[in-house]
Amino acid sequence: MSKKALITGITGQDGSYMAELLLSKGYEVHGLIRRSSTFNTGRIEHIYIDPHDSSAKMFLHYGDLSDASQLTHIIYNIQPDEIYHFGAQSHVRLSFDMPEYTGDITGLGTTRILEAVRRSGIMTRFYQASSSEMFGAALPPQSEDTPFYPRSPYAAAKVYAYWISINYREAYNMFVSNGILFNHESPRRGEVFVTRKITRTVANIIAGKEKYLYLGNLEAKRDWGFSPEYIMATWLMLQQDRPGNYVIGTGESHSVREFVEAAFGYTGLDWQQHVKIDPYYFRPTEVEVLKAKIEKASRELNWNPRINFAELAKIMVDADMRRIGLEPVGEGDKILQEAFPDRWWKVD
Repeated sequence: MSKKALITGITGQDGSYMAELLLSKGYEVHGLIRRSSTFNTGRIEHIYIDPHDSSAKMFLHYGDLSDASQLTHIIYNIQPDEIYHFGAQSHVRLSFDMPEYTGDITGLGTTRILEAVRRSGIMTRFYQASSSEMFGAALPPQSEDTPFYPRSPYAAAKVYAYWISINYREAYNMFVSNGILFNHESPRRGEVFVTRKITRTVANIIAGKEKYLYLGNLEAKRDWGFSPEYIMATWLMLQQDRPGNYVIGTGESHSVREFVEAAFGYTGLDWQQHVKIDPYYFRPTEVEVLKAKIEKASRELNWNPRINFAELAKIMVDADMRRIGLEPVGEGDKILQEAFPDRWWKVD
């Protein structure tokens, strides 16, 4: 029989890639989605089959990370072999405006799922999507042994979720692994996140739809990688003999300014003619530098990234140009073809 997996946040960037990966491996996939008056399933429409069709292997369930009883009901009924917990209020800047909601969904939401597993009495492997933002002001490079120093309500909530996951692992002998993923981007990245905001605006400027890009701190440095690669690392964590905590990144750090230069330069635009600074986008407390140290993942998961920083920008710009009907530059597509001849996901 095929394995069953439950994915929270299945309609997001990471959840949609995970759904594709698991389906390619023969899993029966279940996804948790929030009830909405409008459809928010665009990232998974290409893999969705009506559940009345006998060939369907992906099923969606309405639920919310704030509703413990519903989570328990869903988990008990599905009895998944693996749970991939990506659901969260994941926008760092917004967490300063909505700190209580962020703590409830991003922090306590993890507790509710873990407690649902414990109360259900099922044997399942659980993945907690931790974040490099937890390191905050800690000096780079950051590894599994680096002390956390969160600098936002989002990061603080993720630190709570990280430690409650470890507590359930140790208290109840549950298979729970934390993936501390550094910034990972793709054409499916939400439009409010800085990399996608940049590449989408580049395409719109070329199309004559926009003239300016408004950003905050251009000097913040991040370790940026390609999301489908990180999802593969996530899956590998739950295939190990023992649970653990793993840092996933590229080992390189680049500023927002460098990403702007790469994205605009790829299309021949002068970024200085189009970028304006808006104080709203500065965080009350900033994270200056994040840079991953990935020796453990490389050694135990046999995982190493293939896509570098410059290539990532090209892949995302090409996708955003194609999305609005422009002819892409084309280098990004070639990069993907060469790096992933065995690609399991749809290029967006």
